[in-house]
Amino acid sequence: MSNNIIFVKQVIDEFLVYLENIRCLSSNSIIAYRKDMEYFLQYLGNPRLDIHDISLLELRGSIGSLSKDGKKATSINRYIAAIRSFFKYCYKMGYIDRNPSLELKTVKIPKLLPRFMTPDEVGELCAEPDNKKLLWPARDKALFEVMYSSGCRVSEIAGLCLRDIDADISSAIVLGKGNKERQVFFSSDAASALMKYLQERSLYIPAERNVEQVFINQKGYALTARGIRYIVTRYSGLEGTNRHVSPHSFRHTFATALLANGADIRIVQEMLGHSNISTTQRYTHLTTAQLIETYTNTHPHGGN
Repeated sequence: MSNNIIFVKQVIDEFLVYLENIRCLSSNSIIAYRKDMEYFLQYLGNPRLDIHDISLLELRGSIGSLSKDGKKATSINRYIAAIRSFFKYCYKMGYIDRNPSLELKTVKIPKLLPRFMTPDEVGELCAEPDNKKLLWPARDKALFEVMYSSGCRVSEIAGLCLRDIDADISSAIVLGKGNKERQVFFSSDAASALMKYLQERSLYIPAERNVEQVFINQKGYALTARGIRYIVTRYSGLEGTNRHVSPHSFRHTFATALLANGADIRIVQEMLGHSNISTTQRYTHLTTAQLIETYTNTHPHGGN
């Protein structure tokens, strides 16, 4: 092992070249590593510090500094992973004879409750296509109503075909994760919006083209999951409600509404297509949080 003074800045520059040219990491990964290494150097305060003089105390101090700066747990854990990689490289290259980063522990990432909409919010979003007419009003309203009514994943909506829908447009069969089929249901609002859209749909598809998917773009091709996300973003962004949500928010809202109104969790599990009930139980925590918030805001002594 080397006993010569080795400046930490020198080794960091070498490490980044190694990641780019030997490990062949993506440009985004290199940018992330560079950002973390720059933060480490800034914390140390001396780029000419000898790599041998960096101990576990400095490493933990830099992590604590990130926490004080209000960085998220995911960002802190990425930083820890970068520091571990750097010192692993230093040990591998013989610059140090002991790796101080081996004793670093990642921080616990808090479990976030799913994002859902209130009844007023989902009602406003479903009305946006008629009010704003940003893209294709009939299709977009049907899309929103179907997502809210069925609780489908965005991939299931993109894959929904005409043959999957019952003749009375009250339900459909969707193909979920693990190629498992399940029945989903459409409310009267969803069925009405879907029927209106289907009357317009054929006008956008050339006679020689056969498109089985229910939801299409204005060029007559099947909407992808990415296309659906774009539509939701347009209507929930600055041009629309200005309360950004994702397609998955409709699914979260669907599940929350069912459980908040007394639906059996096993039935909700079946309707969502969850293979494990623990996934569905996230929504019971969410509805409990709702109850606490409602109590706090409405009970005479709730805020005390």
